[in-house]
Amino acid sequence: MTKPLSVLFVSSEVYPFAKTGGVADVSYSLPLALRDLGHDIRVMLPKYGSISERKNKIHEINRLKDIPIPVGDTVSLATVKSSSMSNPRTKVQAYVTTNTNYLDAYKGFYADPVTGIDYENNDERFIFFNKTVLQTCLLLGWFPDIIHCNDWQTGLIPALAREMYPEEFKNTKIIYTIHNFGNQGSFPAESIAKVGLPESALESITHNGRLNFMKAGIVHANRISTVSPTYCGEVLAGSELSDGLDDLLKKTPEKMMGILHGVDMMTWNPAIDSLIAKKYTAETLTNKIPNKEALLKRSGLPVHLDVPLIGMIGRLNEQKGVHLILEAAERLFAEDIHFVLLGDGEQEMKQKFAELAERYPHKVSVTLGFDDDLAHLIEAGADMYLMPSLFEPCGLNQQYSLVYGTVPIVRSTGGLKDTVFEYNEETSEGNGFVFNEFSADAMLDAIHRALRLYKQRDTWLQMVKQGMKEDHSWGNAARQYSEMYRSIMKDLE
Repeated sequence: MTKPLSVLFVSSEVYPFAKTGGVADVSYSLPLALRDLGHDIRVMLPKYGSISERKNKIHEINRLKDIPIPVGDTVSLATVKSSSMSNPRTKVQAYVTTNTNYLDAYKGFYADPVTGIDYENNDERFIFFNKTVLQTCLLLGWFPDIIHCNDWQTGLIPALAREMYPEEFKNTKIIYTIHNFGNQGSFPAESIAKVGLPESALESITHNGRLNFMKAGIVHANRISTVSPTYCGEVLAGSELSDGLDDLLKKTPEKMMGILHGVDMMTWNPAIDSLIAKKYTAETLTNKIPNKEALLKRSGLPVHLDVPLIGMIGRLNEQKGVHLILEAAERLFAEDIHFVLLGDGEQEMKQKFAELAERYPHKVSVTLGFDDDLAHLIEAGADMYLMPSLFEPCGLNQQYSLVYGTVPIVRSTGGLKDTVFEYNEETSEGNGFVFNEFSADAMLDAIHRALRLYKQRDTWLQMVKQGMKEDHSWGNAARQYSEMYRSIMKDLE
């Protein structure tokens, strides 16, 4: 039997402790799936002020109290506590970094929840967190085979491990997963000195004259992964979204691969979902109807079950393509449809969508913020799910939608291109509706194709069932990560 590996999985958000988007879902589901494969995996995250220690059963570890962590010229104390996350199959230990001035003092994770403006000291907050990760290993005397870092917020860990503690972590390999090249953790030049690395290492954490967490991760990690094969190809081909970091990646393309992330079927599964109005499967699709009724009632829309209901969950920003909806609003809502949106994001966008709901009160419902119960009900109750993204590294909601029998309408980019395929009436192949050009017209054309097919009930239901029977579970992705772990443990470097 192959020996299990020890893995420390580090993320700035992990469901159910902290969540703003898909990274939290991945940071919950992937470690549990890897634990199922036999690996000794533990997770680590920061405890923001909005996280309840009592609710999440976070408790102290005697060896990890009042750890001095230098950031620039100041030293702050970290206390790393313990908790766990689980599903009905397995359980994973979690280390939680606590601190008064950098973490507990802030209700938001990265930005003020009222204004939506990023915290000015995010550089110091995440330099602090990154250092606590390695100090935890040092104090426990635990040097895992793999440290798996996620997104910019953990990008300094590889640099700190290699430059500050080369002997201690000489047998530890580091994976750096980039969920979104659009957010790199870029800070002014004066932030560079706060990291505390030697002069010889500063070039490796500097990009365009600024501290860049992501560049640090790319340079010092043994392997880099992105969250879908297509997104990986887009970046290596020279995506402008990488802000020049693609040039760095092209020098060692063998270090990089794309692994399509999956769905945690213990959490997102209409057959067992306790958050929806009525459970159902591909064989009991009529049980989806009570979910549509419940969603319409909760959203304050007329309960007309024969009217197509389009759902959407996500950040209200340019990446998600939400301005295409605003641009197309007059033509879109001239159709006999209902539209339910759950989202948070830029203040200007939130205001515009609130105004849209006021303008079309019998067709549009907008809920600002995040509500996990409502998110599940939207996936179960909607007929169609809209993702008009400018770019989408992986995308989980289109996969949730397929599992829930809610037909995705997406732009062909990143992980959306890897998972959603245009339905062909002649061959009965495909699972959704796809548009290529990033424009309101192209989006509307795809929506119109979906609305036309929706009227052909037998064909529509056949397509829905096909999507529900696809395998979008974490199994394949977890195996690919496990294979990546094992392959780098064999590397001589």
